[in-house]
Amino acid sequence: MKFIFTLIFAFFGVLRLTAQTLTQEQAERLVKLPLKCTEQEYPNKLGQVIASKKDLKSPSQLHPAFYGCFDWHSSVHGHWLMVAIAKKFPNCTQMDAIREQLSAHLTMENIEKEITFFKTEGNSSFERTYGWAWILKLQMELESWNDPCAPECAKNLKPLSDMLCSKYVSFLPKLVYPLRTGEHINTAFGLTFAYDYALAHQNDSLKTIIEQKCMDFYTNDSIYPLRYEPSGYDFLSPALEEADIMRRIMDPSDFQEWLKRFLPELYDSNFTLVPGTILDRTDGKLVHLDGLNFSRAWCLNALAETNPELAHLKSVAKRHIDASLPNITDGDYMGEHWLASFAMLALLSGE
Repeated sequence: MKFIFTLIFAFFGVLRLTAQTLTQEQAERLVKLPLKCTEQEYPNKLGQVIASKKDLKSPSQLHPAFYGCFDWHSSVHGHWLMVAIAKKFPNCTQMDAIREQLSAHLTMENIEKEITFFKTEGNSSFERTYGWAWILKLQMELESWNDPCAPECAKNLKPLSDMLCSKYVSFLPKLVYPLRTGEHINTAFGLTFAYDYALAHQNDSLKTIIEQKCMDFYTNDSIYPLRYEPSGYDFLSPALEEADIMRRIMDPSDFQEWLKRFLPELYDSNFTLVPGTILDRTDGKLVHLDGLNFSRAWCLNALAETNPELAHLKSVAKRHIDASLPNITDGDYMGEHWLASFAMLALLSGE
């Protein structure tokens, strides 16, 4: 397996992008990763509950739409990346391949099987809420893509998106405390894309419950010890993800007051934040820190836009992008199967 991906790496070349910019040539290198791995069934981490022998099926049988890229959520945001790049660069050389994969994966039949999986015993909370958020992100991207294949794909995906919106509305009132981890189950990140979706779709029930829970969870937070981050497996910053959702839901002036209480050090023009260090990119957990550098960057860039006093955060974001961008296609699948999506979000945030 390692040898195979080394060959892929040699073919693609090392991805050397200029931080805060994205050219078509660079985007075409990024999109090669999901184009390859969304149809690579193994290795695969299913993350399912097995209630009986009948549940022992292959990834493509269980998840015919999202079986590649090592795990379900990575496959989902790999599909998002394909759409995002196709939208931004409609003349990219991989357009035919992108359309072919999206049309093959996002069929009505495949999405019905994905929905059925959530109804199997023990799997109603599958991918809560990280994968749920990425489905809604993908749905929004498809709906805003002016391409002949987009309407059908968006229409086919919509029942799954609708079901996950209902799951959010059902689950959030029962969540008494937020999950403040730097990995998949982080509550703040799980609500960011969902809130964007609620606004775009005028889903008042989803919008209202997200606003209510975020105010309950985070309003009284203050003097967060950012120096304690990151933990060793983080790909999200609990502090910055919290700020990222609060900037969405709060009145701008109220948000600035809150942020000054929560992360006062951000307002220091000499503020620094050291990017995460990765010593072994073949380790699927340790390589998470490349993702942390990208997610920190998109949060910092967004915060910089909220107040001229925070403009210096853009240079901190750039440093984080520069730290990890050259390593996306480093020849190992543990990073290749998902980091391109995070890099894309970081780069888009800096434009």
